[in-house]
Amino acid sequence: MKLYKVKNEIVLLHSEQLYRLFNTDWDQLINQEDAYAFLKHTTEQTESFADASWLSDKEIAAPIGHQEIWAAGVTYLRSKEARMEESKQSGGADFYSKVYEAERPELFFKSTAARCVGNGQAVHIRRDSSWNVPEPELTLFANCKGKIVGYTIGNDMSSRDIEGDNPLYLPQAKSYDCSAAIGPCLLIPEKPIDPQTTISMRIERSGKDVFSGMISISQMKRTHLELIGYLFREMSFPQGVFLMTGTCLVPPNDFTLLPADRVIISIEGIGELMNPVAQKA
Repeated sequence: MKLYKVKNEIVLLHSEQLYRLFNTDWDQLINQEDAYAFLKHTTEQTESFADASWLSDKEIAAPIGHQEIWAAGVTYLRSKEARMEESKQSGGADFYSKVYEAERPELFFKSTAARCVGNGQAVHIRRDSSWNVPEPELTLFANCKGKIVGYTIGNDMSSRDIEGDNPLYLPQAKSYDCSAAIGPCLLIPEKPIDPQTTISMRIERSGKDVFSGMISISQMKRTHLELIGYLFREMSFPQGVFLMTGTCLVPPNDFTLLPADRVIISIEGIGELMNPVAQKA
């Protein structure tokens, strides 16, 4: 089951058929005790109005209501290595090695819904940074009770030079206007996502690929339940929460995003999230 936000509508895609969810509040819908069962019942009691092709020319908003977006760091070996490389000069490299091996994961606040963008909308690179990269991440949705009920695609935009200067600059490297993208939909499956699911990313510049890569989410060191468990330890999320789970696809150190680049992230079973790159005026 896939939920899309199209203008003021919530649209459900199931078996290539679309269903409208009338008079439905997004936050209440995704925080139900059993959202999958509700959506399945909807398809059995409601007539489809179109097939999946109806979505092709529609503006699709980010699949978020009043939720926060959080993120986990250093969950893949490649991410640990990249963070250590960028922090050598500041003396912060050991911190990333230690958190990779530690019991407690790195969790940080990423974005409010208002600062987040959806499919087709521009992500931003900071004007005070010269080394900016996208980070493609499987993104979990956990409801208000801490149960993982859905998945989407996330782009955790990062200013590597700012974080590399000092680990304490992480909030500035990670959290700013249009630094988070999620979408195009919220997948609500009957059972947890397959660990062998692959995530891929392409970066286009002037119509040509300047970076591409693919990885299985099974390469992640920590489990989804572990990450959500730590996030909910001393915090409550009345409307649920999104959690980006980290990346293993890191462009080489001599690469930085430029305005007008396009970032295309795909995850099997969810779809494709595409965002052009811009710099805030």
